[in-house]
Amino acid sequence: MIAYKWVIMAFLCVSLSGCVLTKIVTVPMRIVGAVASAVPVVGDAVDESIETIADAVDDIPL
Repeated sequence: MIAYKWVIMAFLCVSLSGCVLTKIVTVPMRIVGAVASAVPVVGDAVDESIETIADAVDDIPL
């Protein structure tokens, strides 16, 4: 049973590497940016800065 858990853990580590891991991080950031864009006056600036940061995280080579 313990070996089964190690196999699952190894599979998760391999499958969550690369772009899947960055998507897990950036999707919530993009959702917050979309919600923040609804705020009058400052919403668009906040959305643009969050999108810039999310794009930078997507470019991280993993």
